[in-house]
Amino acid sequence: MRTPHIHIIGAGLAGLSAAVEIASMGARIFVHEAAKAAGGRCRSYFDQHLGMEIDNGAHLLLSGNTHALTYIRKIAAEDRLTQAPQARFPFMDLRNGRRWTIAPSEGPLPLWLLSAERRAPGANLRDHMEMLKLIWASGDAPIAERIDCHGPLYENMARPFLLAALNTDPAKASSALGRQVMRETLVKGAAACRPILAREGLSPAFIDPALTYLARRHARIAFSTRLRAISFTDSRARTLHFDDHDIELAQGDLVILAIPANIAANLVPGLSTPDAFNAIVNAHFAIAPPMGTPLMTGVVGATSEWLFAYSDHLSVTISAANHLLDRPLAELAKTIWGEVSQIAGIEAPPPPWRILREKRATFAATPEQNRRRPGVRTAYANLLLAGDWTATGLPATIEGAIKSGSAAANAARMQLQQRTAQTHANRG
Repeated sequence: MRTPHIHIIGAGLAGLSAAVEIASMGARIFVHEAAKAAGGRCRSYFDQHLGMEIDNGAHLLLSGNTHALTYIRKIAAEDRLTQAPQARFPFMDLRNGRRWTIAPSEGPLPLWLLSAERRAPGANLRDHMEMLKLIWASGDAPIAERIDCHGPLYENMARPFLLAALNTDPAKASSALGRQVMRETLVKGAAACRPILAREGLSPAFIDPALTYLARRHARIAFSTRLRAISFTDSRARTLHFDDHDIELAQGDLVILAIPANIAANLVPGLSTPDAFNAIVNAHFAIAPPMGTPLMTGVVGATSEWLFAYSDHLSVTISAANHLLDRPLAELAKTIWGEVSQIAGIEAPPPPWRILREKRATFAATPEQNRRRPGVRTAYANLLLAGDWTATGLPATIEGAIKSGSAAANAARMQLQQRTAQTHANRG
């Protein structure tokens, strides 16, 4: 009996995590990537202007991101990540220069709320009780229908965290997704909230070790290979049509589409996918951070939202940044550098910079778009889906992307096991 082939379309985090999971199943793995390199939105590249490796975006993990950390352990990349020793989130309000630190308790009991120095300035226990309406409510609705999206707790803690996770104005965002983010991190206390950063870059941490892992297990990975169409017959995918060749799928072969939502919708008839997206803007400055600069700093009252300190540069990320897409780059860089220099205490003219604007960074995490997310299975028996836009129960994050790949791999495993059992039954 021919060994089943599993074709994974897309070598972003969703596709790679699916491939890593499947590598132990005994199937032959083929990964097809349209770009010249793996990683998708989670990758590093050498920027000629800055003269250094930078990430295409600033991505943060927390110690409660179990799927991502399991993936990192499988590809033996733990040493590529830097975990903060404590769950501390320094903030600065650029309107008045005020600084504070959000510092959850070590255990699940929220004892930190009893200390004014560890919670958002101006927030009291009654404000935090208001947040319970989001954490414990059922169903899905705009967050503004669950909690009051005003006041010091919301402005100085809840909004920055939710905006970063959801890439959508939290007031309009899905309460189901916001609830799950809070439950998996802040509700569990400091053990689930320690920041983790790939300080040497996203590709060295998440991508390159995965490619090495797969190569050692004889997976075949092809770059610059774009899937143009899929032929379907008898409720099955039959042929994959690439730019310069076709692949006929044999009985037992499986396909995992780990590609952007809009491309998947064009390839698969009748597939419902999110169709509204939000932008992310990232700014990189080629200057080493001053000694003692925190790993990350939340920013309130400014264009910048989070400042990340790498060994040789500073990076800013701005979520739900559709309003910045048409702003001149030089003007935007000047504004952001003015904020960065104030936060980090740097008295210097703007260093070399790079602004990256990703127009369709993630799906808009509203209740309406959340309902459009498909599950891992499709109407076609041998076609599965992966991607942070699928129905993971999480927003479009690294954790969500890796969780989606794992779900697709588990579905593939079940199909392979069923096929093996049926073959043995037929022989008997």
